[in-house]
Amino acid sequence: MNNPTPPLIILSAGGTGGHIMPAQALSADLIARGFRVEVITDSRGMKFTKGFGDLTLHEVSAGTFGRGAPKLILGILQSLAIILKTRPAAVIGFGGYPSFPGMIAGQILLKPTILHESNAVLGKANKALCILATKIALSWENSRGLSDKERAKSIVTGNPIREDIARLARIEYPSITDKLNILVMGGSQGASIFSQVIPAALAKLSPENRAKLNITQQCRAEDIADTTKAYEDAGITATLMTFIDDVATEITNCHLFIGRSGASTVTEMTTAGRPAIYVPLGVHKDNQQKVNADAVADHGGAWTVMQNDFTPESLHAQIETFLANPSTLESAAQKAKACAKPDAAAKLSALIEGIIEQRAN
Repeated sequence: MNNPTPPLIILSAGGTGGHIMPAQALSADLIARGFRVEVITDSRGMKFTKGFGDLTLHEVSAGTFGRGAPKLILGILQSLAIILKTRPAAVIGFGGYPSFPGMIAGQILLKPTILHESNAVLGKANKALCILATKIALSWENSRGLSDKERAKSIVTGNPIREDIARLARIEYPSITDKLNILVMGGSQGASIFSQVIPAALAKLSPENRAKLNITQQCRAEDIADTTKAYEDAGITATLMTFIDDVATEITNCHLFIGRSGASTVTEMTTAGRPAIYVPLGVHKDNQQKVNADAVADHGGAWTVMQNDFTPESLHAQIETFLANPSTLESAAQKAKACAKPDAAAKLSALIEGIIEQRAN
């Protein structure tokens, strides 16, 4: 007798890495459990194909709720055709407008749909899908934007991360001895402010303290020459690059992270238990990056500094404090790790598995 074909799960995710990477992490866990997995994504999501291995990716049109409505409608029609053909057991969405076509198509066709929200503030696309969603998986206990009915069908799973980062949960915070290793990552937007503020702040330290620093910094290509010179003039050891290939190793080695507070970044730092100075990107009306940062800062595992307050003078004072009292960072590292949920992919997979089994009985 032939074994039955394993159930198919469709992941609907696109746009930025912050939405795609949790989908990639979940896909690996689902496959390990014996499920088949396919992905509905947009043109931007197709740039992340490497992280999905040999999974089938379906590209659909995507747009915003306003001026992008024609593209959104086309994407929904394309997603309906895909779901009718593939007949998945469930559809999982990861937020952002590119996830909307696949998710709403799943809801129209009465498939179980599970929303995952990586940020601490529910995004517009997920908010629009909440009413008909079977379950809502949250990354943070303090998540905002949910009604009482929506919160009743929500569960905190955490934000799925890839295995090389999840393994960092088992690695101890490195001892601060001769050097203080600082990792700086600016993300896809706004990295220039770190190139301007951080070298200027560190140059204000005494020569003795400057010699204790080791900087690894992601920079925009146009900033590298000037930033390199600023560190050299200050006598500070620094390695600068436009893209960090091995993020896991750099996180492992660092004592302090400075950067933006996108959901994936905050998840990675809490998983590793690395204290951070988060400078939220202020382009969202709901201040989602600030809320992400505060989810850790409120527990003592990070410091939230708004961009207007992120000055050479303020950062200089913070770094001086850390150099004089390394135990401050060591304590923050423990508190950051206490906020982590490194088993988020497994929790989300178990939720999906339970819903499918319930439907089958």
